[in-house]
Order: sequence, then structure tokens, then C-alpha cells
Amino acid sequence: MSVTLNTLEDFYMLLSTGFDNNKVVKLLLSKYRGEDKTLNRVAIRPITLQGETVLSFVYEYQTNHITKNHRIDLAITEIKSLLGDDFKSAYLTLRDIEVQLEFSKKGKLKISQHKAKQIQAAPEAHNREKNRFVDIQRPFLTALKVTDKQRKLIPAMSNKWKQINKFIEVFSQALEVSPHDKKTPLNVVDFGSGKGYLTFAIHDYLRHTLKNEAQVTGVELRQALADLCNETASTLDHQGLDFVCGDVKTHAPKQTDVMIALHACDVATDYAIHYGIRANASIIMCSPCCHKQIRPQMQSPELFQPMLQYGVHLGQQAEMVTDSLRALLLEANGYTTKVFEFISLEHTNKNKMILAVKKAKVNAKEQAKTLTQIANIKEYYGIQDHCLETLLNESMTEG
Repeated sequence: MSVTLNTLEDFYMLLSTGFDNNKVVKLLLSKYRGEDKTLNRVAIRPITLQGETVLSFVYEYQTNHITKNHRIDLAITEIKSLLGDDFKSAYLTLRDIEVQLEFSKKGKLKISQHKAKQIQAAPEAHNREKNRFVDIQRPFLTALKVTDKQRKLIPAMSNKWKQINKFIEVFSQALEVSPHDKKTPLNVVDFGSGKGYLTFAIHDYLRHTLKNEAQVTGVELRQALADLCNETASTLDHQGLDFVCGDVKTHAPKQTDVMIALHACDVATDYAIHYGIRANASIIMCSPCCHKQIRPQMQSPELFQPMLQYGVHLGQQAEMVTDSLRALLLEANGYTTKVFEFISLEHTNKNKMILAVKKAKVNAKEQAKTLTQIANIKEYYGIQDHCLETLLNESMTEG
């Protein structure tokens, strides 16, 4: 599509034509300047409901998300009411181009565009199905609006579909080498389960693919999301799957074999890992972000100062040290640990995962060596307190 965009009307014309031709992948409205200070942005994408294409508006607030679906004609009107006055930025992704629209503080409009990144079409995804860990025909994907009623991938959900498959691939490989008896029912807890994409996926994989009578619990701080997921699970008759309102500090089941905490912000990751270790979990999967606790404590050598005068490098260093200490503390507590790039989550652009699998035996000599390495790193950077280490020490004292 070759277009020249100079005015806001040109943008709306492109948007309307894109909807008519089924070329819109997603529209993101950001830089909110309205009266409601809890609203961050609105994500808009086409979905299929009862055989009709409508637009799903997800209003992303600080503590919850609200979804509203509109017919295309009403959706255009809604977008026009939001853009310009309340939202000062829009990013439109079509199949062939991407368009960035920005309003300056003085109200001046700037529009830029570039060729879109290649998006894999649904038929290609279907042709590669035999390489997937999740069957695209599974009903839960339709219930969660990853696929339409014909069980075909909704283009706007291609990234989520990729994330689900990669997550199950990582989990399956960890389960294969874990000491857990594969025939014994697994108890899985997923903290921060959100809309339940990965919670449903791991339950379906264990129950449907592996024939394991697993019990899977999604723990979500927002009661409305927990209720919504329970309703979906009930509709699908997913036995052994439930969602509860709570967080890693309040939820305490009797047994946990697999502990999952993706997008555990700042020290919530430490609490999640501590929970997994206390529960003697066979598998611990975390995707950390917001490394705030360690950064103010770190005293970097003078040699590093020219590099660390750039804030982004200072943040990257704090992230590396924080997650390295977490991985080493897991090693010291009897786990084989990997830190690797995963897939960016919808809440954050962070793409790191800490994966820990329980060892069959703990080598005391290796454990002592790891504890020494932890102490040396802390001393080198002048770190007095690491949340996970403090939690583990408190547990030992209580024990």
C-alpha cells in the first residue's frame, strides 16, 4: 500500500480502508493526557464474534483492564473521540505498513510511516502445526480469542500464539529433566495469571497432551480477572483448573510442583522464587522486571564510571547483577538454573526468563562454592541486602 499521510483525515481514511480490507493488525493509543490519571493506553484490534468482525478496545488502567467491543463504524467514532484530546500518540500496524501519529504540546501533528515487519499469515501457521507444542484446534484458544470460531489464528494474536507455544516448549523440556514422576499428578501455581493464556495452556498441555491429572491454579490480584477465567474454565469444563484472587505473599497451598511467575515486578520475583524453594518445587519459571532494589545499593568501581554515566547501562548492570544473584541463590538451594531470552510479554518489553529445575542430589562442596561466589559479588558491588537472600535466611531462622 503506497499512501501519503499529511492530515488527521488522511489517517482516518487509511484506518477505515484498512478495516474494510481486513488489513488492520492493531492500533495502540498512548500518551494519555486526560482527566483519569489511572488510564495508561488503549489497545485496539479486530476480532471475530459470532461470525462478525468487531473491534476489541482494551482500556489499560494501572490496576485493571476493561474490554469493550464495537462495530467498525462505531469504533471509528470512538477512536476519533479519544485521539487528539485525550491521547497524543497513535501507532497503527497494518499488514504492509506501520504508521506513527504524534501530537506535540502545542497541538502540531506529525505523521511518519515505514514498511511493516512481516507478519506470518494464519495458513502458514497451520501448515507448521506439526512443529507446535500446542494444537491450534484446542477449544481454550477459541474461548480466549486467540483463534476464531473456525479455529484459525486471529492475525492480531500471532504474537500471543507464539508466546504460548514457546512457553510450553520451555516447560516441556524442563519437565523432561526434572526429578518429578511424570505419572504423578502435578500441582502447578501460576502467579500473576492475568487473562489466563499461559495458565490454560499449561493445564491443557498436561491434561490433554500428557494425560497427567494435574491441578493448576492461577493466582491473580484482580478479582474480576480471576472470576472471568473461572467462568471460562467452567464453560470449557476444564477439570483441575481454578483461579483465585491473591498474590505470592498471601497464597499458600499445601504442595507446589511447578511455580510460575511471569512479569513479577521488582522484589515480587524474589518472593516468588522464595515461595518455590520453600514449596520444594521441581520447576521454577520466572520472568523478572523492574530491578529497583539492588540499583541504589551498588557501588561500581571507578573504572566503570565512564560507561555507567549513561543511565541505560546503569540499569542493565543492576539487572544483570540482580538476576545473577537470584540464579546463584537457586543453585545454592539445589537447583540447576538457566537465564535466557524468552519472548516479550504484553505488559513489558523485558524478555528474560529464569528457569530452575530441582536437582536429584545436592553437592555440598558445589553449594559452598556458590555461596562464596554470591558473597564475593555482593562485596565487590557493596550490596548489603538482596531480597531473596534475606527471605531465605529468615526461613532458615524460623525453621
